[in-house]
Amino acid sequence: LLKLAGAASVVPVLPGCADKGGEFAFQEIAAGFDDKHHVAPGYTADVLIRWGDPVVPGAPPFDPQAQTPEGQTKQFGYNNDFIGFFPLPRGSDASDHGLLGVNHEDTVAVLMFPDPNALAPAQCLDLEKSAHGLTVVEVKKSEGGWRVVADSQYARRITPLHDVFNISGPAAGHERLHTSADPQGRTVIGTLGNCSGGMTPWGTYLTAEENVHYYFSGDISRRPDVAKYRRYGVPSAARGWGYVEDRFNVEREPNEPHRFGWIVEVDPYDPKSVPVKRTALGRFCHEGAECIVNKDGRVVVYSADDTRFEYVYRFVTARPFNRSDAAANRDLLDDGVLSVARFDADGTLHWLPLVFGTGKLVPENGFHNQGDVVIDCRLAAEAVGATPMDRPEGIVYSTKTKRLYASFTLNPDRTQERIDSANPRANNASGHILEFTPPGEDHAAESFKWDVLVLCGPPNDAAVGARWGTGTTAN
Repeated sequence: LLKLAGAASVVPVLPGCADKGGEFAFQEIAAGFDDKHHVAPGYTADVLIRWGDPVVPGAPPFDPQAQTPEGQTKQFGYNNDFIGFFPLPRGSDASDHGLLGVNHEDTVAVLMFPDPNALAPAQCLDLEKSAHGLTVVEVKKSEGGWRVVADSQYARRITPLHDVFNISGPAAGHERLHTSADPQGRTVIGTLGNCSGGMTPWGTYLTAEENVHYYFSGDISRRPDVAKYRRYGVPSAARGWGYVEDRFNVEREPNEPHRFGWIVEVDPYDPKSVPVKRTALGRFCHEGAECIVNKDGRVVVYSADDTRFEYVYRFVTARPFNRSDAAANRDLLDDGVLSVARFDADGTLHWLPLVFGTGKLVPENGFHNQGDVVIDCRLAAEAVGATPMDRPEGIVYSTKTKRLYASFTLNPDRTQERIDSANPRANNASGHILEFTPPGEDHAAESFKWDVLVLCGPPNDAAVGARWGTGTTAN
């Protein structure tokens, strides 16, 4: 993170931007690497909460030499990604008192434990699992700054150690989600790989399950559906959990990987609520979940598959958002149309519906119901002709420009033969940003306009110059 921040500080400014002022008018920090936490002059940075700090009542003091899974499930988790602020009281515009919903994406054992080799594998695994997941904490601002409210009624830790999640939408109950622990395919223990996320207009928290394939190991080479597993990078065995627990070994539990890679909805205001995996939004390496209330009242969720040569998705709810009754929106994300983006060279973005029984999403191609479509979302997107992108990451909406901005991190695997208008560089090491324009601000429209907003990289990079012209600083 520090390296990225340092690199960002030397990116040239767009012509004229520095003269116009704006919301972020502060003195730039010089590039450099050291062991200090640098912020712009006039700003301060304080620690609000750290890994191991108490979250729920009864949490033990953090002792890195004597960690326990039970203690960690009451303490702040590891490696934050998405953080969402939910005002208190619910439905208010308060900016000085609220809840934080925090993702804990993964763990690094060699940094967590003074001596990982001194722990039994099962103990090490349970400690890592208990440091994953989600945290909800209450925070409040006073004259002394921000603080965590101790013993809050809202405080919560959710982990893949023992917390139960419900499964909803078209994949709920699907035979490919059945396991020995859950023969009905309707509940699952925990969430994994929680990357970015989003916030719904009715006050819930969407957390995006991303690199879940890292958790699974085992031999699938003899399975007739081996290609479907490999399309999702399973097994990876990068984390080695499958060598310790059968649940993460695809030879013993071949359906367990299908139960991860979803958008999960959590109500931060109700610590007794059961999180729900919303399968209608598709299964892939979700980077985030940007929510928009469309002009017709329906809710639109944008999400990207953060992997090389994967896709950009949109979900449009069937029913409009009910502003006067939050409970009426409880299952809004279970019914709607999931689509995937195709970027044409003329600047048109077509949203291709992923609906069972249409086009190539039929039994002859391995899709027997909508559950198959969302479980094998990548294969469905490929079947309808979506555009493979250079590692799609965050998608955000600007209330000022009324446009969407999507970042694409990099793709060194793209060859000259595979470049296209939306991914215009081979060996893309620096990434780029696209701008999407919904016609008439209609986010449910079948087609948008798109353009390359920024090609990132050094100004003297020939690929950047070819796009923007010699001498420009538009990168």
